[in-house]
Amino acid sequence: MDSQPGESNYRWYVLTLAALTATLVVAAPGMCMPVLFEEIAGELGLNLVQIGLVWGLGALASAITSLVGGVISDQLGARRTLYIACLLAGPVGALRGLANNLVTLAATVFLFGLVTPMIMMSVTRICGLWFSQRQLGLANGMVSMGAALGFMVSSMISATLLSPWLGGWRYVLFFYSAIPIVFSILWYYSKSAASDTDVSVGKAGMMSPRQTIAHVIRIRNVWLLGLGILGIGSCIDGTLGYLPLYLRGLGWPEAAADGALSTFSAAGMIFVIPIALWSDRLARRKLVLLVAALMTIAGVGLLAVVDGKAVWGAVSIAGLVRDGFMAVFLTMLIETKGVGTKHAGTAMGFVMFFSGLGRLIAPPLGNSLATTAPALPFVFWTSLAVAGFLGLLLVREERRVAPV
Repeated sequence: MDSQPGESNYRWYVLTLAALTATLVVAAPGMCMPVLFEEIAGELGLNLVQIGLVWGLGALASAITSLVGGVISDQLGARRTLYIACLLAGPVGALRGLANNLVTLAATVFLFGLVTPMIMMSVTRICGLWFSQRQLGLANGMVSMGAALGFMVSSMISATLLSPWLGGWRYVLFFYSAIPIVFSILWYYSKSAASDTDVSVGKAGMMSPRQTIAHVIRIRNVWLLGLGILGIGSCIDGTLGYLPLYLRGLGWPEAAADGALSTFSAAGMIFVIPIALWSDRLARRKLVLLVAALMTIAGVGLLAVVDGKAVWGAVSIAGLVRDGFMAVFLTMLIETKGVGTKHAGTAMGFVMFFSGLGRLIAPPLGNSLATTAPALPFVFWTSLAVAGFLGLLLVREERRVAPV
């Protein structure tokens, strides 16, 4: 399944489009929020816990959408889901810039969070449709690298460059909202993989949405992977939302505090392809996930006890495996017995439901601990990552034949 006959080069165009979608439609518009929170909070009168609540509400929306979005992608087709979801992401993302208080900001962030999960699940499913198992880790790694690039650039320029240039945080959100419309058009005119559902809807033997969900939730490894992403994802998401505010509270200049967040993403972007290639070369992806989880635990745990220049080292340790972890995690999920590309969207939606619940609870709970000690949130989020590591440890992986 490397490609359809006569289309061996087209899959690389699809992969490039998928990676740029992760960069400019999902990652950049989402990661601009943490570095803009100080400006937003000052204008709307928000406190630290309210900021954590707003950041977590996007995760609640993701949890709600994830399972439904995965089923939609499986039933409607990944390409068709992508151009519809990208078309919605533009105006919905722009609504965040119209918020004038806590309620309207929370509501618009929630609405934006309803749309983006369908995009990332469909992008990952696109990789499974166009690339064989021996290159699937690399393909997902390219998408994760694209997301890391979006995280890094957005956190680097949104508050320090775009906001002053465009005239404030509202106009930054309006700026990012124009980009998904372009990608909707590009996906509309792209080709579908032969096995994508959007060219085979209605074929005999195709499961109904209820049957698909019932099939996926009976797979033990899907539950354990869900537990894993709940813990690791909550840890990372809580850290990303709090880190710039934490460092500014310690007296760091704005550019340096935002730069630490950019370093987190830059490290992940640099190492995502080596990690993905390593997982393709090994017969066990689980080992890669466990090593990455341990590094996340170590890096975030160190943030609770180090200061000064050592913060950069802790951020780098946690960040360099962040995107590689996600690339290998999603690849392993697709390769899970009983999932495959046929049920990949539903399975991704199911595990991301767990992730969304964790990301809803972790930021406000962690931020609330900052009133006791500014570094205490990192201890809380590290404990969640340990729980996620234990879930991954219980996953039973099918042995694969490593490529020669």
